[in-house]
Amino acid sequence: MNVYKYSGTILLFLVLIICVATFFYFDRRDEISYVIRAWGFRGIIIAIVLIGLISTTPIPTESLMVLYLKIYGLYLGILYSWIGFIIGSLIIFIIARGYGQALVRKLIAADQINTVDSWVKRKGTMGLLIARLLPVPAFAVNYIAGVMPSMKLWPYLWTAIISMVPYYVSTGFIYLFATRKAWQWLILGSLIMIIFWSLSFALNKTKTS
Repeated sequence: MNVYKYSGTILLFLVLIICVATFFYFDRRDEISYVIRAWGFRGIIIAIVLIGLISTTPIPTESLMVLYLKIYGLYLGILYSWIGFIIGSLIIFIIARGYGQALVRKLIAADQINTVDSWVKRKGTMGLLIARLLPVPAFAVNYIAGVMPSMKLWPYLWTAIISMVPYYVSTGFIYLFATRKAWQWLILGSLIMIIFWSLSFALNKTKTS
């Protein structure tokens, strides 16, 4: 990976992590969370929009999702993050349709483009779903799929919606372990990720063999 090419993203990611850590430090008594929840619908919209914007970049949305788990709790935190990711996927589809291959090749490594392209050409919509299970960042799959002339909005969208559920649920369970020290949540969250990563590895081996 060209470090200079992604230096802006890396810097932004580090800033985000510092901001999240700072929030957790000063919100130990839930005072900030209480104020944000008091914003009501406005706070929810802001949270969803932020996740939507971040999901259009290489920065993992889980880095911001942990904030929502702290503020809104497990179920609503996952739900708002999920809705934000869906909106971000729609934004990427529009951007990809407007700016095409040139933008995608600037943002995404050639091997990732070839991997996703191969699965979609061979298996169609199911190939796209499989590609979303491979060890390729979600934002990259969205951009690659978005520029394909044959790709329709609905197959693009429903595969994105389904593929993020295991990641967000497992992140939520691991967060519960970190905050409540309940080992069953860590085991459950880790088990989901291991199953998902094992499936990704098996699919990737199938593709390359």
